[in-house]
Amino acid sequence: MMRSSMAVMAFAALMAGCTNSETEPVEAAEAVAEPVITGATPDFNPNRNAYFGEMHVHTRNSFDAYIFNVRRGPDDAYAFAKGETITHPAGYDLTIAGDPLDFIGVTDHAEYLGILPAMNTPENPLSELEISKSMFSTDRQAITDAFQKVGATVRSGEPIEEIYDRGTINSVWAETVAAADRHYEPGTLTTFAAYEYTAVTTRADDGTFGGGNLHRNVFFRDKAPDRAFSTLDSKNPEDLWDWMDEQRAAGMDAIAIPHNSNVSDGRMFALDTYDGLPLTAEHATQRMRNEPVVEITQVKGTSETHPELSPNDEWADFEIYEELLGVHIKSVTSGGYVREALARGLVMQDEEGFNPFKFGFVAASDSHVAGGAFDESDYWSKVGIVDGLPRFRGSVPPGGQKTWEGVEPDENAEGWFSKWSASGLAGVWAEENTREAIFDAMRRKETFATSGTRIRARLFAGYGYPDNVLDDPDLLDIAYANGVPMGGDLAAQTEGAPAFLAWAMRDPRGAPLDRLQIVKVWSDGGVARETVYDAACSDGAEPDAETYRCPDNGASVDLADCSISAEAGDPELRVRWSDPEFDASHRAAYYVRVLENPTCRWSTWDALKTGAERNPRLPATIQERAWTSPVWIAPTR
Repeated sequence: MMRSSMAVMAFAALMAGCTNSETEPVEAAEAVAEPVITGATPDFNPNRNAYFGEMHVHTRNSFDAYIFNVRRGPDDAYAFAKGETITHPAGYDLTIAGDPLDFIGVTDHAEYLGILPAMNTPENPLSELEISKSMFSTDRQAITDAFQKVGATVRSGEPIEEIYDRGTINSVWAETVAAADRHYEPGTLTTFAAYEYTAVTTRADDGTFGGGNLHRNVFFRDKAPDRAFSTLDSKNPEDLWDWMDEQRAAGMDAIAIPHNSNVSDGRMFALDTYDGLPLTAEHATQRMRNEPVVEITQVKGTSETHPELSPNDEWADFEIYEELLGVHIKSVTSGGYVREALARGLVMQDEEGFNPFKFGFVAASDSHVAGGAFDESDYWSKVGIVDGLPRFRGSVPPGGQKTWEGVEPDENAEGWFSKWSASGLAGVWAEENTREAIFDAMRRKETFATSGTRIRARLFAGYGYPDNVLDDPDLLDIAYANGVPMGGDLAAQTEGAPAFLAWAMRDPRGAPLDRLQIVKVWSDGGVARETVYDAACSDGAEPDAETYRCPDNGASVDLADCSISAEAGDPELRVRWSDPEFDASHRAAYYVRVLENPTCRWSTWDALKTGAERNPRLPATIQERAWTSPVWIAPTR
């Protein structure tokens, strides 16, 4: 391992670009061919730029958002992305933290799309129905009851016939597509026609929305169909893939992004099909064609890994959220986290010849108020007036109290809202800020994810990288000529280990960087294994030769005012690294995880702003982070 002394300005220039990925996963061989991006905007860069975006946000057109008193539509979501101020249902202003976004997809639920606003419009016949009289309230319990009533039919796939108005749904979908087209500004803001497919598993038919999350957000590269496929068409996500294949054959390419696998009840990355049949090579190919990336973090927690799955990873407990959707039941852990799924996929590739879990990483907010709360110090949670104030989400005591003495926690705040996160953002490396370039970056998995901060992270792997490659002004040309970027495949060689080129730059508004890690998963004789290496340390330190861990850099947080250490940490970390335990006979995948110095969690900020005691049951601080998509190494055997 070595740590480069490359100058900051040279490094910043390199962080602005990347080139062309040479390989597609074997399992995705039937995917549409990646077109050549020739340049349509002034920021075109054949070496690729980093862009940040929101891949999952809801507006009034989602049944639950409207029930939560959200009245902002897609135009407002785009205004928020551009840096404009919108209003929260609770009455206060929302403005994005930092610069405007580079890209966004508004992903309202396709089920009952736009129906709830129609039910609350006096001149609309739907408003005359008896069911409409119980749907709209400012009472939090009445809101929950209305949500569960409609949500139950989303889960069951059996629509409420009297409100299932296809004309309204199709019309609102057309308006959604038109809004995306209207706000598309190549080079400034890329907008995608998109929606959410809302599949939910169940343990029992209890007449609620409660269950395991199998939701997908569906994005169209450019053209979009006249109708969106929802769970009211089929509850089986594999039927969604069939529909997407049909749209692609008609010239409308799309990708679906699974989210919140952490609360899928172990089913998002299950080792059988939706109907309980054995997985096949055809299944794996179709899945990877339609779902090349997954959402690794968002408001409902982080799905990288779990302490039960990664007991030797000291940072595995980041923003863990475990309760199923809409109920206070703990989700099954195994089958719900991406690191475990990556390793399982490698074992399946070895034993059965296919890999259904060869995905890259993105992130999003899943905000239902038309704008994501990405900043810990300016947090508004997710579901409108239900959790829009600190006392409702359990970060400060209720009733104006200043301490938690004698306070009985609210069940929903304790189990749900207080465990939610100020997260996250998707990053892509693309030639320019256009639909074509950003969509294609997602398809080839040249993506990264952050917990809300704007860390830029990058990874390459290859053979023949010289020791001083990080100092070379032609680094990117060398990196691509002798290897692959994140999302790519590299064949192991019989002699020696590949070198990994990894680097990250801090968010100027965030904390300095603590360490850059490389996470390895591999198949060892049919056994899935994992380990975490610290590859680059802050403040001139080196990882320990035996433990592969950086020393503590001494960064601290003053909980009295949330100020952080002024000296500890680095603005960027970069390394040319080789696996000290590399075995060319093992099938493996590697990805980067980079950690910031600790900062106050949003719940601590809430308490500080209101002058109340912080909730002692919640973490006081977090370490914001970013993850790159993996590089996969094929064995020599």
